[in-house]
Amino acid sequence: MINLEVNLAEKNYNYPIYINNENISELKKEILKKTTGKKFVVVISEKVNKLYGKILGFNNTDKFVLKDGEKQKTLENYKKIIDFCLNKKLTREDAIIAIGGGVVGDIAGFVAATYMRGITYIQVPTTLLACVDSSVGGKTAINVSLGKNLIGSFYQPSAVFININFLKTLDERNFKSGLGEVVKYAFIEKSCCCVEDFNLTNFLDKNFQKILDKDSKILEELIKICLLLKISVIQKDEKESGLRRILNLGHTYGHAVEKITKYKKYTHGECVVAGIYFAFDLALKNNLIDKNYVFFMQDILKKFNFINIPKFKMEKIIPVMKLDKKSSSDFIRFILPVEYSLVKEFELNDFLTIF
Repeated sequence: MINLEVNLAEKNYNYPIYINNENISELKKEILKKTTGKKFVVVISEKVNKLYGKILGFNNTDKFVLKDGEKQKTLENYKKIIDFCLNKKLTREDAIIAIGGGVVGDIAGFVAATYMRGITYIQVPTTLLACVDSSVGGKTAINVSLGKNLIGSFYQPSAVFININFLKTLDERNFKSGLGEVVKYAFIEKSCCCVEDFNLTNFLDKNFQKILDKDSKILEELIKICLLLKISVIQKDEKESGLRRILNLGHTYGHAVEKITKYKKYTHGECVVAGIYFAFDLALKNNLIDKNYVFFMQDILKKFNFINIPKFKMEKIIPVMKLDKKSSSDFIRFILPVEYSLVKEFELNDFLTIF
């Protein structure tokens, strides 16, 4: 077992992250050790419930089963979960347990943040993407018609339980979607200001086949590296006032692609990868990096054979990027590479040559 900890010194709050490949049947017992009240509600992905519902052992009466897909992060489902919690008579001493991918974690976390002004919640990510990204850091949100994650809050979990065994039943596309977030960390590593030097690009280069083969030990190490980099960032900037924005490499363009394609055609990780290509191209056009670094990036990404997303016309994508919550009516914020594994935040108006 690998034990990590998020320590938010400014608010005197910390929480553990457990990474292991133990039997999933042991999870319920460990999770309930972290709850303080007598009651709880489990918000669980429909797919995860079908695969692991029985072995997890939670009563059906305690479970709110959420259909799969980004389109489920709605105000309507938020209200349904709130009503479910009210009908269960959850109090401030009770808990919400999120079991699933990023969609489940985001909406369940937002319910926890707002139910009775905040109750305990526990993250149990079951996808690679959720393991390395959304389950840690306290971002909770739902989507609205104008864009993704436009309604939400920063609300930290009480604990995160990562079990590698969940990843064994992930289909190839969803597994690679998680790798889209993984490769992002490789290109921002030095900007994360972590005391340890992991050289993640080298780790990916050496172990790409074992990663694709879902080797348990390699996946544990990979997730640990990504989370230590993220922890280093969020401990310095919990609410994205500065440093934490570097985690958005590839996301401004990626979120726009998701919105344009109505969250149906491509996964989040696939769109992040498209956003990384876009960011490197934009950086090259503005002489922030040279072609050798672009070739290096392409070599890393090609090892994982990500799906190719056709480029969108700028007149179509720019208005959508302007709706991104990190932008304003006057500019679009981009995180762009400037050196090896180093990125910097820029605004659209900073450039003489854009597209």
